[in-house]
Amino acid sequence: MDINFPLLLVIAVAVTGVIALADKLVFMPRRRAAVASYKAGLTGDIDPKVVDSLEQPPSLIETSVSIFPVLALVLVLRSFLFEPFQIPSGSMIPTLEVGDFILVNKFDYGLRLPVTGTKIWSNNEPQRGEVMVFKEPQNPNINFIKRVIGVPGDEVRYVNKELFINGQKVKQQLVANLNDGHPHSLYNEIIGGSSHQIRKDKNLRSLMAEGIWQVPEGMYFVMGDNRDRSNDSRYWGFVPEQNIVGKAVYIWMHWPSWTKLPNFKNNGSIH
Repeated sequence: MDINFPLLLVIAVAVTGVIALADKLVFMPRRRAAVASYKAGLTGDIDPKVVDSLEQPPSLIETSVSIFPVLALVLVLRSFLFEPFQIPSGSMIPTLEVGDFILVNKFDYGLRLPVTGTKIWSNNEPQRGEVMVFKEPQNPNINFIKRVIGVPGDEVRYVNKELFINGQKVKQQLVANLNDGHPHSLYNEIIGGSSHQIRKDKNLRSLMAEGIWQVPEGMYFVMGDNRDRSNDSRYWGFVPEQNIVGKAVYIWMHWPSWTKLPNFKNNGSIH
């Protein structure tokens, strides 16, 4: 079952915020009035235990007041500044490995409201060669990460594992031929000034991945760097502008599984 974490976070902030506000405006004054009434009716010494019990808020209120500032701060940070993601698949190998923890810049492509994704402030637009996180067009509760290949107005052609943008063949230089059980090659590729490596499997070919696509306005064409093992625009189409989450900028930890210790071998900027 897919969980809409942004929606849950917004609900949690709203509920704890309402409770914290109600406590400040209503319940706290009542508790103070009860303490004052108790003290006014005394003829002897004040019992500290009685005062503490009158001042002590219910556990729900106490918890809400304590966690509301933390939840609100997390909501602001992950909605408008930076959001952490974990790479779940190998579609971006060799740039990103399964288990990489990355930071996504949420303001570089403009500020958006949480949950709805409505843009409230425009900034830069995604450029060719940048690595972008977006909501899957077929299921907005799932986040994908791919490289931007085509921007609005571009013609993208992919045939015989060769990439063409607006009729120009994208330059690829062989780096190495490898075999980890699946014979493959690594290439250096330059798109839009971004230099990065891609992977091509020698024994894997899919005619469904070939074609010519004209990128409409408000849409983007994306592909994984693991070209023969990526579910991307070649199969399901374009990424709508409103589905954009942010720009992937940094790897801060690598933790492939719970049975292994986290490490920092991949730390660095994402190109």
